[in-house]
Amino acid sequence: MSKSNFKDWPNMAKTLNPAVGELKRSSPGPMQAFSEMGKAALEPGALDTKTKELIALAISVAVRCDPCVTYHSSAAQRQGATRDEVAEAMGIAVYMGAGPSAMYAAQALEAFDQWDEKAKG
Repeated sequence: MSKSNFKDWPNMAKTLNPAVGELKRSSPGPMQAFSEMGKAALEPGALDTKTKELIALAISVAVRCDPCVTYHSSAAQRQGATRDEVAEAMGIAVYMGAGPSAMYAAQALEAFDQWDEKAKG
């Protein structure tokens, strides 16, 4: 069960997806290139995809991007990340981003909990 409900992260993704879809239709070339770059960046290599999603989630916190937080917390959950791994990654985000990142780290952990709860039904 989620520990808090400051924001409804799964609903944020659901309500944002149509706008992202419209951007893809309106600017197909750059958005296709962006999508391909994301796929390439997340391919397993020296780091596995789960680790890369944890890094992306930490960066999402450091740059304070709500949609990035919800998408990468969902992806981390799907890649098998544990709450402890997310919490540890949030420690790095806070270290790198100080106070504002602490507030976003709390929200990222909440987002992960909500996605995990949704996945478990």
